[in-house]
Amino acid sequence: MPLTLEGSCRCGAVSYAVASSAPYPYQLCYCSACRKSGGAGYAINLLADAATLEVTGREHVAVYRAVIDTPPYNGAEGGCRRHFCRHCGSMLWIHDPEWPELLHPFASSVDTPLPVPPARVHLMLGSRAPWVEPDVRPGDQCFDRYPEQSIEDWHKARGLWID
Repeated sequence: MPLTLEGSCRCGAVSYAVASSAPYPYQLCYCSACRKSGGAGYAINLLADAATLEVTGREHVAVYRAVIDTPPYNGAEGGCRRHFCRHCGSMLWIHDPEWPELLHPFASSVDTPLPVPPARVHLMLGSRAPWVEPDVRPGDQCFDRYPEQSIEDWHKARGLWID
């Protein structure tokens, strides 16, 4: 049975619950949108089932869509919607209509204890801030862009997927 992730914003105006079969916080993203959402120069997004999302305080949730300078967007808003608390600014989850069944909670907003990953993936390192020095550990993988392996496949390859 998938793990229920419970999360919230800093001020308590928003809380949520969502089911995840892939709860390991292993993927550190250094893209400009994620690194500016996380205090360490990256953010960690999990994978969850969008259909299971339950939100308390939805009226306090705002959405941000980043302007993307690369094709196919060329200066237009990307499809990815970053949901955050309009009061305290806490990033909560990402949803992209291109993959309507998926939701990506920010690991930093999850209150449920998360399992420690056996290794990590550092992605979008080509976009990292110059002051950020990734803490690459033995077994970690590094990518200038996105890896080909999905979050689901990463979990399944390590026997960590929860049915």
